[in-house]
Amino acid sequence: MQEILLQLPVIDVSVAELVVLVIAALAGGAFGAAIGALPAFIFTGFVVFLGEGLAVLRNNVGGMVGEVGAGELATGITGVIGFGMVTGPHVAFAGGVAASAYAGKKYPEMEPEGWDYHFGKNILYAFGTKPDILAVGAIFGVFGMLFNRVFAGIFAFGGFGLTDSIAVTVVASAFAARIAFGYPIVGKVGGSGLLDMTPFEREEKRAAADGGTQNVDRLATEPWLPHQYKWSGVTAIGLVGGVLGGYIWLRTGSIFMGYGISAISLLFLQLGVEKIPVTHHITLLGSVGAVVAAETVGSDPVVLIAAGVLGAVSALVGEATQRIFYAHSGTHVDPPAMAIAIVMLAVGILAIAGVIPTAGYL
Repeated sequence: MQEILLQLPVIDVSVAELVVLVIAALAGGAFGAAIGALPAFIFTGFVVFLGEGLAVLRNNVGGMVGEVGAGELATGITGVIGFGMVTGPHVAFAGGVAASAYAGKKYPEMEPEGWDYHFGKNILYAFGTKPDILAVGAIFGVFGMLFNRVFAGIFAFGGFGLTDSIAVTVVASAFAARIAFGYPIVGKVGGSGLLDMTPFEREEKRAAADGGTQNVDRLATEPWLPHQYKWSGVTAIGLVGGVLGGYIWLRTGSIFMGYGISAISLLFLQLGVEKIPVTHHITLLGSVGAVVAAETVGSDPVVLIAAGVLGAVSALVGEATQRIFYAHSGTHVDPPAMAIAIVMLAVGILAIAGVIPTAGYL
């Protein structure tokens, strides 16, 4: 097939390559629906960890792996697979989130015993081989691929991306699923306002007012993580995770290694280990804080302090967004993705304006 570039400048691929990406994204989104959104993201962690490990190995052994080209092998694993059509969060995880939203309306009887929230929020659930659910995942996989490419192409300035396009896509896809399947964007707010989690603490119930079809006596307010929503605890884990993300970058040069480790740790959450914190938005921004501080001041202790601060900021932003967009409606909108998108937007704007010398990985 003749390699004719598409006219839309932000999708800078040939027709043949676009067809390949669409087919792969269909499969990637369906894969996320089949195994569940959270298991799909855990796979992201393993693949990114492998790719970044190879990158660190390449940097240390130099010419011993020169035959694969500079960074080619690691880039292929991290970028093409980990953040691409196979386990990319905007494809596989987003496909799984959409599948859960669809099943929450279409198949409420599938809700597993012991699940206290609306079934549309169950990102742990694997839907197996049910064709219509796989089709939903597939459609949202393609949506994620296209939205990400268009967003990244439009919002690029002076050598920097405006923000993390994959994180933005994960959020946009989740809101699109709410609209497509009849859930409210925010939902009925209990207590004294959007940020109030005390109805959860009092175990207050409510009628289904968020697109649900059953479990009308479920909790009035549903925090994203019942063990990780108090401001003090969120700040503490933000500082800890941020420092560790910064330290990993400091010693390996990999911004995404901490992110991969954090994603892998969610395997324990999937297996039912209580109180496992979710930290990939924290370690990633910790690494970014370390990169920015290293370019600015160069002192390792200051680098780690900056990493901890930005990790805490990301954790707090994630908590604020979950209280607004997760806790009151009936589907999953990912707080870590919202945090990454918002905090990296600030980093991107500061870099574009020349206030800071680098935008990290943007």
